[in-house]
Amino acid sequence: MIDFVDGTSVDGPGLRTAIYFAGCAHGCDSCHNPQTWDFKAGEDMSVDEILDRVERNGHNVTLTGGDPIYQSKALTALAKAIRGRGYNIWCYTGFTYEQLFSEGAPEGCLELLDEIDVLVDGPFVKALREQGLRFRGSSNQRIIDLRATPAGGPPALHPAHYGPEPPCF
Repeated sequence: MIDFVDGTSVDGPGLRTAIYFAGCAHGCDSCHNPQTWDFKAGEDMSVDEILDRVERNGHNVTLTGGDPIYQSKALTALAKAIRGRGYNIWCYTGFTYEQLFSEGAPEGCLELLDEIDVLVDGPFVKALREQGLRFRGSSNQRIIDLRATPAGGPPALHPAHYGPEPPCF
């Protein structure tokens, strides 16, 4: 873990507690958090310490970084505890949803996905940057509703992916 942002409104809908985890190997050009790339940065915190902070804030939670998926195995217990207290969890990752189901994905990532409500996937791509996008930096990134997506199946996009109102078809 590297940092918290209490009451953020840019990492998902409403006010949220954003937890920034250390470590990322994606190396996205123009990343807005390059200070989180170092896997040895930050400080270790127990699940109880993090839960205390979440409870004090009383907001839904966003896991970000760096890339929390690299710490999937350790974060699954935290995510279970957060969900067990009734909080919604969003997670940002530079991996695509499909990569997380492929050979070579970080250990424990599927168990972590079971505890996450919404996944914002894909690396930030500077050439695809769009200022008007909600909750993501480039148009290749998707906001996936994991509760509406069958495990390993085609991703169901969350209404926030489309903007304030989902499109009419």
